[in-house]
Amino acid sequence: MKQPRYALRFGLLGAAFVIVLIGSVLIGRFSLSFGEMASLLGLSGKPVREGADNVFFLIRLPRIAAAVLVGMALSCAGAAYQGMFRNPMVSPDVLGASTAAGFGAALGILLGAGYFGISLIAFVFGLGAVLLTYTVSRFAKTNETVALILSGMVISSLFSAGTSFIKLVADTQEQLPAITYWLMGSLASIKRQDVAFLAVPVLLGLLPLLLFSWRINLLTLDEDEAKSLGVNTTALRLAVILCATLLTASSVAVSGMIGWVGLIVPHICRMLFGYDYRRLLPACAVFGAAFLLLTDDIARCATAGEIPIGILTAFVGAPVFLWLILTGGGRRND
Repeated sequence: MKQPRYALRFGLLGAAFVIVLIGSVLIGRFSLSFGEMASLLGLSGKPVREGADNVFFLIRLPRIAAAVLVGMALSCAGAAYQGMFRNPMVSPDVLGASTAAGFGAALGILLGAGYFGISLIAFVFGLGAVLLTYTVSRFAKTNETVALILSGMVISSLFSAGTSFIKLVADTQEQLPAITYWLMGSLASIKRQDVAFLAVPVLLGLLPLLLFSWRINLLTLDEDEAKSLGVNTTALRLAVILCATLLTASSVAVSGMIGWVGLIVPHICRMLFGYDYRRLLPACAVFGAAFLLLTDDIARCATAGEIPIGILTAFVGAPVFLWLILTGGGRRND
């Protein structure tokens, strides 16, 4: 009885994503028509305006691809962490990946690295922070899950302090504004090589989560109950951490600090598709991609000067999350 309902909801979600995707291609300061889009995709022989091909292939498509990948990555990472920690308040930066990546990017800007170098340094620091968090938690004399969360808080605080110190010593004319803008999150500088850099870790992190999503359901059970079913919870938890960290670190390395996506989207998808991760993770991937695409469209079209996307996600995310708290989020048990 329930399967057709979920199939319809997935169909509507997919249709909404396609509509947002096409709209993202067409709108902008240099708008494109359906005919021009069809010609640029090789589906029509109609002539296009001068410069339309550069806008389409060099600017718009890379930015759209990055928004899709980042939205999918942050949403699925948030859902995976929330299931693993059995805590709906958990976000993708719970183990310090986002804060450490921000520190790495600030350090790269301070050292005068190029755009790709900044992204690479941020990615390495994001992975390193989670590795450090996990190592510290292994030596803790308390519950493994609690130790992970507490270690993540400490590591995140240290890297946040490091970022503040870099901002203090950075050149106030060029470096400090660049660091500040990067930390607010933006897709304005995305190029094709950035999409290639982002796609590999996102796919490496996302595909295992989707393929073994049924196992993440077991992590939502009590530890003893999961072990009684023959599950190696330590190995499974480590695999989820690795995949979610790849998703988070790669996204932050390319787009900067974009908050709320990994916290809000899983909650909304649970309301629509239930708590089964076999449905929840695919829904988060599609919904997250559509959400960030739409937010990025607003960021680049709402004003004459582009709004950092991290500001918009906070403006949208905070009221939605407050509404979820006040209403109970329409909690489902199916």
